[in-house]
Amino acid sequence: MPSSTHNSLQACIDLGSNSFHLLIAQWTPERIEIIERCSERVQLGEGVRASGAISPAAFERGLDCLKRFDELLGRYPVARYWALGTNTFRVASNAQAFIRAADQLGIHISPITGTQEAVLIYAGVLSGLPKSAARRLVIDIGGGSTEVIVGHGSAQLFTESLAVGSVAWRDSYFGQAHLSEQSLELAMESALADARAAFARVAPAVKAAGWDEAFAASGTIKMLASVCEAHGFGAGQVSQEALLALRGTFIKQAVSGAALAGLKERRQDLLLAGWSVLLGIMQAYSIDKITFSATALREGMLEFMMRNQQALRIMDNEDMPRFKQRD
Repeated sequence: MPSSTHNSLQACIDLGSNSFHLLIAQWTPERIEIIERCSERVQLGEGVRASGAISPAAFERGLDCLKRFDELLGRYPVARYWALGTNTFRVASNAQAFIRAADQLGIHISPITGTQEAVLIYAGVLSGLPKSAARRLVIDIGGGSTEVIVGHGSAQLFTESLAVGSVAWRDSYFGQAHLSEQSLELAMESALADARAAFARVAPAVKAAGWDEAFAASGTIKMLASVCEAHGFGAGQVSQEALLALRGTFIKQAVSGAALAGLKERRQDLLLAGWSVLLGIMQAYSIDKITFSATALREGMLEFMMRNQQALRIMDNEDMPRFKQRD
């Protein structure tokens, strides 16, 4: 690995279907020091499940965000950066048009496969956990897809990316105005059943890999963990018991639009979709409780860039998008 990695700043840009994230970091002895962290809720994947394309409004929001990211990058001596596009870049018919537009701004985006995303997520979650002999089930619920990984140490025993996400589920099941609690109950039942069925397709492989501890990363689990804690169900975890107990509360909030303890206003539209997807996972894999991980894909990108490019062996370098030099 070039020695410049240890002497200059590196940046990673995680372009998710719901949010865009930027991390600027520097290698210090035995650890990665985060210099700058920025996230924006772009919802690039809004409507993609139905139309097959990034909408004009989302296209513009995404480019506006990248302009701000580019300005922020310009304030630091960043030597290299890595901008990776996830599910929306895999499925949207006009993803290449967005990539070309981003190139004009000076940011080169590399789409990654679901498997590549999964193993980088695993590396990111692992970076925030103590070393353990336990087998770990790691789940990342994004806007357009959910990644499922079972690992033992740095080795991934099972990886899968499924086309189930909080934005996609919101658009499919909760996009129309529901005027009654009864209509929302029916929508939640349908969303939960379909999520559970989607995840159940790989349940035998998850069971065969075996796991001792379960972790979930990214915005959906963070949102639900915060709400569960605010309603007396403990911190940093989500249980099936809590999700089922809060179902009626979530429905009343969605109908009334009133504030809900622990829920940020900007995430209210994803509450029911997130509930459906997470509970569907937990039921499909018989998870009673799942622990929130504060680290995810972007931290995994940093791990790969700066420290564990060879040691983690998360994928063949020839298959990985290349880092880009910052002008």
